[in-house]
Amino acid sequence: MWKIFLKNSSNLLTRKQKSIFSAALIIMVMVTISRILGLIRNRILAHFFTAEALSIYFAAFRIPEVVFEVLIFGTLSSAFIPTFTAYLSKKREEEAWYIVSAVISLVLVFFLLLAIPLFILSKPLYQIITPGFSLPDVGLTAKLAQILLLAQGFFILSYFLTAILESFQRFLVPALAPLFYNLGIILGTVVFARRLGIYGPTIGAVIGAFFHFLIQVPLAFHLGFRPRLFLDINHPGVKKIGRLALPRVIELSFLQISKGAELFLASLVSTAAYTYYTFANSLQLLPVTLFGTSIAKAALPSLSYQTAGGNTKDFKKTFFFLFNQIVLLTFPLSVFLAVLRLPLVRLVFGAAQFTWGSTLQTGLTLSAFCPGITAQALIYLLTRAFYALHNTKTPVITSVGAMLLNIVFGAFFILILRLPIWSLALAFSLASVIQVILLLGFLRKKINFSLRDLSLFLLKVAFCSFTSGGVMFFFLKVLDRSAWDKRLSFLGWLGLVLPVSFNYFVLDTRYTVNLIYLTFIVGLIGLVVYLGLIKILKIPGFRVFTRLLLNFGRKRKSSFSNLNHNDVVGS
Repeated sequence: MWKIFLKNSSNLLTRKQKSIFSAALIIMVMVTISRILGLIRNRILAHFFTAEALSIYFAAFRIPEVVFEVLIFGTLSSAFIPTFTAYLSKKREEEAWYIVSAVISLVLVFFLLLAIPLFILSKPLYQIITPGFSLPDVGLTAKLAQILLLAQGFFILSYFLTAILESFQRFLVPALAPLFYNLGIILGTVVFARRLGIYGPTIGAVIGAFFHFLIQVPLAFHLGFRPRLFLDINHPGVKKIGRLALPRVIELSFLQISKGAELFLASLVSTAAYTYYTFANSLQLLPVTLFGTSIAKAALPSLSYQTAGGNTKDFKKTFFFLFNQIVLLTFPLSVFLAVLRLPLVRLVFGAAQFTWGSTLQTGLTLSAFCPGITAQALIYLLTRAFYALHNTKTPVITSVGAMLLNIVFGAFFILILRLPIWSLALAFSLASVIQVILLLGFLRKKINFSLRDLSLFLLKVAFCSFTSGGVMFFFLKVLDRSAWDKRLSFLGWLGLVLPVSFNYFVLDTRYTVNLIYLTFIVGLIGLVVYLGLIKILKIPGFRVFTRLLLNFGRKRKSSFSNLNHNDVVGS
């Protein structure tokens, strides 16, 4: 019995996901679990530390993440996976593994060249990017950052393994890895926080990064990974990765400047402001990563194979089908987050150290993020479509332009208009929307599609989402006891009598269980209204998405070749 169990478990971990939606569904499930763990992690952090202390902790990640994001995200998504899959598709596996070792060696050299100066100069750098922090806070931030540089070393190795596994269309184990990272931070906080203070979750981050790497090693070795350390910058495959990665590295360098600018501006609002921004960002990233990142990551290998085979028709059909699904799923969720921002923030972060003022500021910031949620999710898919077409310059140009706009908007809102921290989230949303419009315009020049059909589809989904949001807002105000208390306070003695009759119909949201009921009921009403309108307006794509999920459940292979014209906008 145990042998059968172990065999089935092993098969589940090593099984190849042959269709995009089987891969995307696995990633979605694991991302959901990881995000829930992330929210639990933040709740625990809010329980142990004040918003001011957490701003120091979150700011400490800023410099170490520069090394990781530039070297890894700049190399893997845009250059490594398309090149590696191209060699695998041509049955040149030995040469593909040679390239893996050469690139890992090269990236590790660059890591050391960047990490050592950043370790030494961390304090003066933080004095520049956190002008609103006191000198003791800057010193503590720098010390935490020095510890976190070790975690980035583990992440560099780990994400190479992730890229290898995803190239072989094994998505389950890479999707499991972030769970261990969040568990490491939770463990470090619970075990060490009372004795070591804010150093507890920092040590936990290093532990989590190590396990993020360790869990992927067995499957990578099973697939043939045998690391060797050597430098070979003259191999054609290595040169191609470098050539494709360079624009993306430039883009991510600007992204780090943009994130540094966000920290700079947030510190000028208040020490705690960066915590509000980070917490709101963690909530709005739920739909972005669940549907944008998951679908885009699952799609990249398939889009790359279609491009390598010269199958432009299937490439176009696959892309627009996935585009529709992302819009259908993220647009209503952005409205949901905007309407239920305060109940959600209270449920997720309402711990001992998180005050009502902190809740209001985080809720406002979350609502300012919401207009850009669908745009952020689509950016992942659009950029990967360009990567599959071996075009990394176009996404870089548009991304750099959007990031510069983000900095300009943010500086205008914070420095000129003196607006609160929510304005920084609004600046990010506006820049994301502009970036999507530009990417669609450039993609239309490469693969012709109907702009009218696409616009009509977006308008229909927007109508359904905003209508369901309006209904949700109405019921939120009707069912929330605190809203009635404010209204009835103006009615004198009548205001004292009427609440008795409302006790059976409204919820006293001072209690957590009633807050959960309110959020669930209002969210369910919104979902029913949205699905009903989708069906009435006969919006294409939703039925196909449901069918593909059912086919996955029956272990049938989903095929995009069977989609009809009405299922794909712009086909």
